[in-house]
Amino acid sequence: MSTFTIFLALIVVVAFLLIVVIMVQNPKGGGLSSSFGGGGTQQLGGVKKTTDFLDKSTWTLATLLLVLILLSNVAINRGGENGDSKALDQDATTAQPLPNTPAQSANDAATVNDTVQ
Repeated sequence: MSTFTIFLALIVVVAFLLIVVIMVQNPKGGGLSSSFGGGGTQQLGGVKKTTDFLDKSTWTLATLLLVLILLSNVAINRGGENGDSKALDQDATTAQPLPNTPAQSANDAATVNDTVQ
């Protein structure tokens, strides 16, 4: 099991926990819930400690998710190659076939016909 796989599993778990924590929170600004009649059902005073815990856990999980994503980039297996671009390498030469000209295509076709007969 590679380090990248471990990071990937941790990212999925933290993302799921972040979704759960966000969904549990009560909306503070009203938003869509107030337009559907939910604006008057908020408690006066409420439970402050739960709100503080959910707020801190949201920020902690979001920060942890960002750190895990950045660290997983370091753990990616690059197959032993350096990460440099081949386009920037001055010494690298690429052998690309030249396109056939019409004269070459006719000569190739004549050669094929001669070998068939």
